[in-house]
Amino acid sequence: MRTLIAALKTHNNAYYVLDNPMIEDSEYDQLRLSLIELEEEYPDLVQPDSPINQVGDVPLSAFTQVTHDLPMLSLGNVFDYDDLSDFMRRVNDRLSVAQQNPEYEMEMKLDGLAVSLKYEYGQYVQAVTRGDGQTGEDITQNVKTIRNLPLWLADAKDIELLEVRGEVLMPKAGFERLNRLAEENGEKTFANPRNAAAGSLRQLDPAVAASRPLAFYGYSVNQGLPERIDTQSGALAWLGDIGFTVSAVRVVANPREAQAYYESVIEKREKLPFEIDGTVIKVNSLALQQQLGFLSREPRWATAYKFPAETVMTRLHTIEWQVGRTGQITPVGKLEPVKVGGVTVSNVTLHNFGEIQRLDVRAGDMVSVHRAGDVIPKVTRVWEE
Repeated sequence: MRTLIAALKTHNNAYYVLDNPMIEDSEYDQLRLSLIELEEEYPDLVQPDSPINQVGDVPLSAFTQVTHDLPMLSLGNVFDYDDLSDFMRRVNDRLSVAQQNPEYEMEMKLDGLAVSLKYEYGQYVQAVTRGDGQTGEDITQNVKTIRNLPLWLADAKDIELLEVRGEVLMPKAGFERLNRLAEENGEKTFANPRNAAAGSLRQLDPAVAASRPLAFYGYSVNQGLPERIDTQSGALAWLGDIGFTVSAVRVVANPREAQAYYESVIEKREKLPFEIDGTVIKVNSLALQQQLGFLSREPRWATAYKFPAETVMTRLHTIEWQVGRTGQITPVGKLEPVKVGGVTVSNVTLHNFGEIQRLDVRAGDMVSVHRAGDVIPKVTRVWEE
């Protein structure tokens, strides 16, 4: 059983998190069937973290409200190097001279749904959405279906209460498959992976959530962290050691190093298996985090360094037609100039008449325009309302 569970966890992670399957579906199904047969033959030996359990429970009639032990606050934002330097200066202003210029931990800002998980003596017992920061929705049964989520933490079996916070997201490949299937069935498609993840977790029937390709990435330990760990980077390393998937981190010492990490993440953004919308920078020392404290809605010791917007809304004034060298006629949308993906865009390709019909885009419409990297800007949505 333990051998099969370990194998299934590895393949779940490869398929749902890395989008890089290591075996064919038929082989995976055979491994899963072998474990099911063993559990049926030896019910007294069923393991608490068996992935067979991760199929959801009876449909919920409604989500109950749960008050967070500690508020789940959002992050402030910085958008350029000057903002970043100002954030670090404000941190220094609140520290003694001996404490100034602390090291910072940086990680990718995952674009998903923030949730808080609780484990009692290693056993998964609860999952709650951020909600309004004070009170969230109990989505325990739905989160239980996430393939890379550990339901049993052997290395935390002596911890009375462990609270782990993180992000539930839908990898890009899974999102595209989900939307493709929805289109084939004549159903509504999701606007982006974050919406798809959030919609999946808010299904009243956990079986629906179980059918969606979701993944959980831990980013903090709010209760139950071993006392020997005194840094944010150490806390994430510990989460990885006990069975969670965590984002890669970088420890930096100053704004220049932070900017270098930020730019390196932008370069590899398009190749990542999941959506990100920036980086997060946190004072690495947990003691200094406590000392710096919080504002009304965000911590003083952390902020999000956001990427330039890749999708923005603007007005499509007119549609003009251009004749190319081959004689092909191409529609071009003339926009109210808008900054997207770091550049100002005033024209957008509409590809062909079929694309105009698919989008039902017309002169005067408010539209979403997307540009990523060197990709030609395109209209992705018409806001009829």
